[in-house]
Amino acid sequence: MKAQPAVIVLAAGRGSRFLGADHKLAQRLGSATVLATTLRHAVATQLPVVVVTTEAFAEVARRSVAARDVIVLPEVGSPGHDSLGMGYSIASGVSAAPDASGWMVLPGDMPMVRTETMLEVARELAQHPVVFAQHKGVRGHPVGFAAELYSELTALRGDEGARRLAARYPAIGVEVDDPGVLIDVDTEADLESLRVAQQAGQAQAQRI
Repeated sequence: MKAQPAVIVLAAGRGSRFLGADHKLAQRLGSATVLATTLRHAVATQLPVVVVTTEAFAEVARRSVAARDVIVLPEVGSPGHDSLGMGYSIASGVSAAPDASGWMVLPGDMPMVRTETMLEVARELAQHPVVFAQHKGVRGHPVGFAAELYSELTALRGDEGARRLAARYPAIGVEVDDPGVLIDVDTEADLESLRVAQQAGQAQAQRI
């Protein structure tokens, strides 16, 4: 069976800009939580999905993907874990899917990224080392990395993520009709805007 790109969903951050009582990934968005919605769209690609998370969200992740595909990290800021951060999360996710033909990095707080968008980025990864989704010329997520970058991805540490790596190699943007590639839930205002937009979309669909 031909290897496919894997979707690496990052859900191990503290979400410190979100001031609500519960973590932003646990917030309700329609009939599911923010994280569960992101995972539903990723799983619908039928590509391998790896979730890098903490113990707080491990059970949510296991409802969507196999237990072996849930990588549980200590909380960021835990004593003795100074190297944790987005870079380490990416490295952990890529390491868990070493036989994939590439990896698409998708933050868990981006529940509006469409399944079709992920598949478009995946298709381009067969031809390019770095591929990212963009909407109206603005760069967004997911960001895909080809198999040739495995060693560098698994060496990432700290908070920088893969930005420097993406800048080092030829990268192409895939223009998509999907504003969700630019929308994350960082603050309570972000979440409220998403809820309003979702309700408006549902109301419009009912009128059609």
